[in-house]
Amino acid sequence: MSAKRVAARAVYGSRYDSVPWAQRVYIRPGERAVRELQWRLKLRTSPVIPLDEYRSRVELGAIEEFIACHMCGESRQQPLHMPSRTKKDGTTAWSYRVVRCPSCGFLYRNPNILPERLGDLYSKNYSRFLTGDYAANRQRRYRQAMDAFHPVFAEGGGRRLLDFGCGAGYFLELAEQRGFDACGVDLSPDSVKEANERLTAATAHFGAPEEVPEIAAGGFDVVTLWSVLAHLPRPVEDFRKFRELLCPGGVLMILTVNAQSLLLKAYGSGWNGFTRNHLMFYSRETLPLLLRQAGFAGVAFAPFYGDTVEAGTTRLSPGHSRRLKRGVDSSDGGNMMRALAFADEKAIERWGDELSVHRVD
Repeated sequence: MSAKRVAARAVYGSRYDSVPWAQRVYIRPGERAVRELQWRLKLRTSPVIPLDEYRSRVELGAIEEFIACHMCGESRQQPLHMPSRTKKDGTTAWSYRVVRCPSCGFLYRNPNILPERLGDLYSKNYSRFLTGDYAANRQRRYRQAMDAFHPVFAEGGGRRLLDFGCGAGYFLELAEQRGFDACGVDLSPDSVKEANERLTAATAHFGAPEEVPEIAAGGFDVVTLWSVLAHLPRPVEDFRKFRELLCPGGVLMILTVNAQSLLLKAYGSGWNGFTRNHLMFYSRETLPLLLRQAGFAGVAFAPFYGDTVEAGTTRLSPGHSRRLKRGVDSSDGGNMMRALAFADEKAIERWGDELSVHRVD
């Protein structure tokens, strides 16, 4: 047992053993305050350096480039994390560096992936990952997020929907069942092939939206980004395209890892939001900066308490359940971030009555 686990057992005993590890930081007394203090100390003690100095210290990979902050243009860097994964033979499977913008707080990978080489990350059997253990509960997560923004997703009613980064088509399958006129795009050719074998009415396309005429024409009521935002190397350009693809009154649904998560503050480089293909990491503070630059009018957020908690398959006592919800609601919103971006005032008028809308324009 690690020293941290020994210390936790000494402080809390075994009374929180039935609580999923991802929720313990919100439930165990005093832990949230400790993690917030831990994060503030890290920010205070991590030096901020010029981009030129950072370049001189860090090796650049063959498909990488050094970048400044996409949210505010700040070039200074505050190096914070070095996520990595080790193979069974002890060698490094992958690793990268994560920096923080000292001006706006945005977290991003630097060096980052060259946009024209992004497909290199998904070209070889990426669908194995999307259809393996990762995919086991994906549709449950989709349903839970759609329920959080119920007015938009209750019934498709023939409205046009684009799933950007559709993978093996698990969400498109739900969208066609709910009556949407749905289609998707993805950079993984084997995933697109598998999606089209699964789908009945919806269609998946390989490539970028501008490469598919019926998608490039726009006019979509809904665009969805399921665990895609963290993979975009040029987010401002991409979001401007998404805005152009939406019709008046349209909305953009986003599910991504939450860079404000208490789990990130607790586990640092070991946070589960740092995965091999993730490039940028957003929070409720930095996502509105992106939406404003792309021309959106507003955004609404929904809390995330955990897949099994929301599905009712985790045995939490009533007291633990109340404490969890209070902790998530009053702090970071959960380890995943759910957001609904409104293209214009018409979208806010149409869908915003039952949601707490924050204007970004």
